[in-house]
Amino acid sequence: MLRTLTAACALLAFATPALGQDEAALREAVAAYDQPSNAERLAVLTGQLDAAGLAYEIQTFEGGGRAGAMTGSNVIVTLGEGERDLLLTAHYDAVVLQSGELADGLVDNAASTVALIEAARVLSGRDLNHRVQVIFFDQEELGLIGAQRWIAANGTDRVAAVVNSDVAAFGDTLMYGENNGERSGFVLTALREECAERAMTCVGFPVYPPSDDRAFIAAEVPVVSIGFQNRVGAHQMWLAFNGGRSNGLAEGFVPEVFQLIHSEGDVIEAVDPATVALAAEVYVDLITRLDAAAQ
Repeated sequence: MLRTLTAACALLAFATPALGQDEAALREAVAAYDQPSNAERLAVLTGQLDAAGLAYEIQTFEGGGRAGAMTGSNVIVTLGEGERDLLLTAHYDAVVLQSGELADGLVDNAASTVALIEAARVLSGRDLNHRVQVIFFDQEELGLIGAQRWIAANGTDRVAAVVNSDVAAFGDTLMYGENNGERSGFVLTALREECAERAMTCVGFPVYPPSDDRAFIAAEVPVVSIGFQNRVGAHQMWLAFNGGRSNGLAEGFVPEVFQLIHSEGDVIEAVDPATVALAAEVYVDLITRLDAAAQ
């Protein structure tokens, strides 16, 4: 019953556009994804899209992992028209813990999901040169399957650039991957311009943790993957991935975010709705910049 009431509150929060940036509403929207199955997380997602007045398409696919075949569902919101596409993506599924139960999955990755809904709501009122597709991938936690199946089904000929969001849940420091090929240079330029104009701390990672961006890198599509963390944690994570054996971190040290995700600690108390609101604003600005720069 508590989860049902939480989900209902989240839907009401998104029903009125003026409430989109209200932190209490964003927190409730993220909390609604604490569900016992990914099918129920999908229902929360589509309910929030309905409440936000955003039309969507569900593309099902055959995927699964070690436990066997499993049908997945990617959800696509299409905004505007244009000969080329800009994609704004995040995965909405959560990982299964060793206990066999689904993680709450609010840091990873319900917060990003809610940020994308808010970004889509704002972008829906913009006059853009590109068609913008906001895509919520399934089965990222099983090996980027949803993103791979979307690429296989839709192709990438129309895709000018991709912005992927993973772990946009707390902290005011933006982290992004630089390991996405020379073709992604204009995407990184747009992101760095955004960081400079906001006077926001942004940390580029020569090696960045994998997310759905890796599927687009393999498909040779311009892409950047973005996450948020507190400033100290972001630099600790940079050292863990890029500092080598002499990274200065204590032996066995695990950055905070990796203590949270894929664990029982990935709960609503770890989410800062101010970060969700910030992420949504950054994604709107970045897509708008890319709309002006991408061919």
